[in-house]
Amino acid sequence: MRTKILFKLSITALAIIASVACEPTNGNNHGGYDDGVERPYVIASEGVFSNTTTNALLTAPTLDSGVVGMDQGLVNDGASYWVFWRDKYLYGLTYNQGNAGTTRSYVMNSDYTLSARPAEYAVRRFTTVGTFDKYVMTTSTGDGAKEFADENGYLPKTILVSLLDVESEVYTTNNTLEEHYLAENFLGNGEYVTLAGIEEVDGKIFSAAVPMGLSQYGVKAEGGKWVREGFADLIKTEAGGSGSGSYKEGELQWTQYPDECWIAIFDDETLSQKRLLRTDKISYAAGRNKSQYYQMVWRAESGDVYVFSPSYAKTMADERQRTVLPAGVVRIKAGSHEFDDSYYVNIEALADGRSFQRAWYVGGDKFLMLMYSEPLAPAKTMVANELALFDVEKMTLTPVVGLPATDTISGFGNAPYSENGKVYVAVTVQNDYPAIYVINSETAEAQKGLSVEATKLGGIGRLSPIN
Repeated sequence: MRTKILFKLSITALAIIASVACEPTNGNNHGGYDDGVERPYVIASEGVFSNTTTNALLTAPTLDSGVVGMDQGLVNDGASYWVFWRDKYLYGLTYNQGNAGTTRSYVMNSDYTLSARPAEYAVRRFTTVGTFDKYVMTTSTGDGAKEFADENGYLPKTILVSLLDVESEVYTTNNTLEEHYLAENFLGNGEYVTLAGIEEVDGKIFSAAVPMGLSQYGVKAEGGKWVREGFADLIKTEAGGSGSGSYKEGELQWTQYPDECWIAIFDDETLSQKRLLRTDKISYAAGRNKSQYYQMVWRAESGDVYVFSPSYAKTMADERQRTVLPAGVVRIKAGSHEFDDSYYVNIEALADGRSFQRAWYVGGDKFLMLMYSEPLAPAKTMVANELALFDVEKMTLTPVVGLPATDTISGFGNAPYSENGKVYVAVTVQNDYPAIYVINSETAEAQKGLSVEATKLGGIGRLSPIN
């Protein structure tokens, strides 16, 4: 199952783009605007011209209309994820398979041009990203310190944390020798976990703890007690797979408990103190694409926290690891550290049996959801190219209308931006320039807004000029 983020433009379209877009200036430029117009909106763009890829950060006075080209943008190295820290800094994080990525941040100047800040970081591999307190924070799960190896030499899995202090531009990582970072037996069932999402709620971190199965270390732990009865044949007899689906000999890949969801509440970024919440109304709360685990835990303006599960475990090959629970939503009331038993929404019942890959909070009672075109199933290539608005109070799901035809959509930006009842979404289509579409959050009607003379759009948002 994969969202098809393909950017296939015809030779004719590329020629049009190349003829319209000017060659960007060098990487030290701040943009060529000098007319005094306020341009608080920022768009991360990528253009392929004459077989050369150029990345540029653009500014605009509005996202509702107009056209902007890459010739007046701040040229940069591009990024896998664009993260806005409040309205002050924009971070471009690069994910390079299992290797470290290069990250740096940007600010808006008083004349509405953009500048790169001095510091550059080689950030650890990450599978989820968010903001907490004064940090941009990423996590992943990987092999722990050799000091914790068992008698077979197997290493336990550890939660790997990276912290970017946005004001001081200091990058730190956690000490994997500290036992509280161990991901093994995190939920008390022997399995290791990875975290999905970093959501700040009342000074604490809410994150989904996604069970991943038994590592080599977990299979052997305590004489093999954590292998469920009737599951021993799932232990791998040789290494195999590739990418995010690779496995080692002696592992039991993927969870033995697909019909439950766990939320971890951490006191702070050290992860040293935690509280665990469990519900059996939904499966684990994470959208997935390759090795990335998308956030499905969101705080609304009311203070309530909503937890979404796409039921991705429906795609597992073995029936024992396949959830029977439909994609759904549950709630943690404001100020509570327990699930609200009175709240549950079956998303599949509202969407003709279909699920979703991603969900984002977009203000008020509304969430924007990236929907799959058909129900989840094992061994099926899935396409997510439709949007819908979910109202958590009315418990309704409304398809967004007014977008380009689904068979022409190549992909969406990393995250929407919302203000004043409008939701702005970057949409890339085949054989035309990408554009930002403006969705009315009350009517779910979309209209084409700002067009960008590029081939692909990433993050969009707003920055305030520095003093």
